[in-house]
Amino acid sequence: MKYLRYVVRDRIAEMHLCHAPVNALDVDMLDELIAALAQADADPDVRAVLMASDLPGRFCAGLDMKKLLQSTPARIHELLTKLYIKLYDAQFNLSKPSIAVVSGAVRGGGMTVAISSDMIVAADTATFGYPEIDVGVLPAIHYVHLPAIVGKHRAFDLLFTGRTFGAQEAQGLGLVARVAPEAELLEQARVLARALADKPPQVLAIGRRAFVYSNDNEYRRRVATAVEVFCNAAATPEAREGLSAFVQKRAPDWSAVGGAAAR
Repeated sequence: MKYLRYVVRDRIAEMHLCHAPVNALDVDMLDELIAALAQADADPDVRAVLMASDLPGRFCAGLDMKKLLQSTPARIHELLTKLYIKLYDAQFNLSKPSIAVVSGAVRGGGMTVAISSDMIVAADTATFGYPEIDVGVLPAIHYVHLPAIVGKHRAFDLLFTGRTFGAQEAQGLGLVARVAPEAELLEQARVLARALADKPPQVLAIGRRAFVYSNDNEYRRRVATAVEVFCNAAATPEAREGLSAFVQKRAPDWSAVGGAAAR
């Protein structure tokens, strides 16, 4: 695999993102991640899954903005389908528990990857955020599940301010299950994964299936709307300006595009 390092040790499948420089998501990287989850599910020797990063200080920066800016509407729709639906299906159908091990910056689509797992274990130095609105697009998938996790009003705060928040706040909100010192993060996650791997596998698989079904909240019906919301936002002049500004490392000039349409 080009963007993912996959290794099985002690009955745990470890998937380490390694798409330098920031683990930005594109179609190829998502294909590898989805294939790795299917591989772990099919392996009878695997009892738990860890998803981590090989890049210091960075779990996943979200969508590759340069590629997004250059993409056709059809390509954007393909990308969102893989991130919002195919990745979710791979996690939904997994017969083993999965843990996202996050350190450094977790943003946008990186939040989607992390939150698709059963649990998130975060470094005490990790930071989280949904900055899409600041580049003229929308974190529409998180409209589906974030209010159910943190509540309507707190979800609106995070999604529409785009602010950055730390691991302790994320744990207090219910986004993160455990927080560990950065130097001990991966080992503590492995200890947790081994504890899950020691459970009776058939009972654990049955219980996990019942749990994910009970908490599905009609995700598949609602996620189609999220894909369309993102695609519609990405087609606006404001999105083109916001993405261009991000790529060019400058502040977006919202006054030059689409201001009258919002009034």
